[in-house]
Amino acid sequence: MTLDARTLLPIAEHAVTIASQIVTTRLPGAVTAKGDRDMATEVDFAVEDALRDFLTRETPEIGVLGEEEGLTNQGGNGLTWALDPIDGTVNFMHGLPMCGTSLGLLDGDVPVLGVIELPFLGERYTAADGTGSRLNGEPIAVAGAERLSSVVVAIGDYAVGPDAETVNGRRLVLARTLAGKVQRLRMLGSAATALAWIAAGRIDATVLYTNKPWDTAAGAVIAREAGAAVADFDGTPHTMRSAATLAANPAVLAGLLDLARPVFPPDGQGDGAAPSSPGAPLSPSKPLLS
Repeated sequence: MTLDARTLLPIAEHAVTIASQIVTTRLPGAVTAKGDRDMATEVDFAVEDALRDFLTRETPEIGVLGEEEGLTNQGGNGLTWALDPIDGTVNFMHGLPMCGTSLGLLDGDVPVLGVIELPFLGERYTAADGTGSRLNGEPIAVAGAERLSSVVVAIGDYAVGPDAETVNGRRLVLARTLAGKVQRLRMLGSAATALAWIAAGRIDATVLYTNKPWDTAAGAVIAREAGAAVADFDGTPHTMRSAATLAANPAVLAGLLDLARPVFPPDGQGDGAAPSSPGAPLSPSKPLLS
């Protein structure tokens, strides 16, 4: 549907304010295992429940897709909130500040609004289509590096679970390849933080091996509105149907894709983890880069 996402930014910001109050005043509490070395804390569930209630009350016509409890209140208008109550749960459990709430709005498969709150760093990132990106209300933009040898690249976490050894094989190959070409590699443990920090110009690129709406919807908008190119491994523009998430200063994206394609050929499968999407398929995307 046609949407001016800017009208919903105040609601999204109020939602992450609620989340921040919970995250900064409670201990992680009991831990629920979701799989091998994959878990959620009491605070993850508390934040998701509180924001799901708030968003359903304020925008009853918009569905809510949360990492912990799935999709509720799906309407017929193609709009869906995508919520990660705590992106970087392991960081949160260990007292590392790279964690926070990521709230995006999807119009079909396309993210059109994003708010990321990193409460332990005192940072709120906001963007909607056509607004540019802001950090605590001030405009931000991507860094201007032009050569791979001068960029800092944040890579996604290594996989856990029964197929971890197989999945990590290709991730390790790409990490080794990047290490020989870029200035430095970093692993932040939070997709939202990585995408927000690209927008703020603190890092130059990120390579996230998967693409789940709660992880990437908000950050993709914020990075894009700050001037980043956001793409899949095959170079097509990033949507929630993409297999992976690469975001970078446009001057260096082509070089990153050249390094990634031999390891992750454009077969639509990323590293084997299927993308998740609550919406209908989009029309085929035109490549960002040939």
